[in-house]
Amino acid sequence: MARRKKGRDIHGILLLDKRQGISSNKALQEVKRLYDANKAGHTGSLDPLATGLLPVCLGEATKVSAFMLADDKRYQTVIQLGVMTDTGDVDGTVLEVKEVPEISEQQLASCLTSFVGQIEQIPPMYSALKHNGKKLYELAREGITVERKARKITIYGIECLSFVDGLLTVDVQCSKGTYIRTLAEDIGHALNCGGTVKELRRTAAGMFKLENALTIEQLKSIESDDALQALLIAVDKPLQAIPAINISQLDADLVLQGQQISVPDEKIEQGLRRLYHEQKFLGLGEMLLNAKIQPRKLFKLN
Repeated sequence: MARRKKGRDIHGILLLDKRQGISSNKALQEVKRLYDANKAGHTGSLDPLATGLLPVCLGEATKVSAFMLADDKRYQTVIQLGVMTDTGDVDGTVLEVKEVPEISEQQLASCLTSFVGQIEQIPPMYSALKHNGKKLYELAREGITVERKARKITIYGIECLSFVDGLLTVDVQCSKGTYIRTLAEDIGHALNCGGTVKELRRTAAGMFKLENALTIEQLKSIESDDALQALLIAVDKPLQAIPAINISQLDADLVLQGQQISVPDEKIEQGLRRLYHEQKFLGLGEMLLNAKIQPRKLFKLN
């Protein structure tokens, strides 16, 4: 006997302003329950201390989450200079406290500029990366430290917003895979006093901005289900950079069966294509050198 689905088929992306003190998964589950959705996923975790933009994918939108994980991000963070913790933020155990030296505007600007561009960053032990099948933060909680390989990331820009009483507030634009906690520690070390994250807020992820996000309290105050559904962003919105092709009913039927279709009028440039029939998004296909498209990811939208 088939197991009954929990929740309903509802598809789209919700921009959530995550509150402080909860995990990204808990925030995700709150949205999933609110929408009574049978499937949900997010597009990059925020630490419990962090707040801000958390795009939540419902239903078939979970299939685009991998594309959104690769998006650039933007954060505003407050770094507590002179304090070092085991987690890289103020939720951790303090390991060392140092006096913050006199730092001129020129010294600070030079320090921040030195981190702009492609740099190597060693992921923190308190992260969800895995070592021999076990998450690093699980090992860290057992008091185990393992060697981590440095990873290349890109810092597109760091702007100092304020520097008062040892609190350095910066705006950071960065590539995927950037750990702001590690960046804060590295900035602290470069200033000869150490540092840890006191506050962290994600303000952008790819094309999505925090100004368009709502808190769970705001969402719960909406009484109409139609109004809640109207907040959902179309599944194909994050895929707009991928070229689109409109296909016939016959080709649409073939695509939905997983079969290749011929597109002789299309430029033969390998890569993904968004496939539509009468403005309905069908999924993603890959352009092959023989001028055919092979379906790669299909979407079952109502």
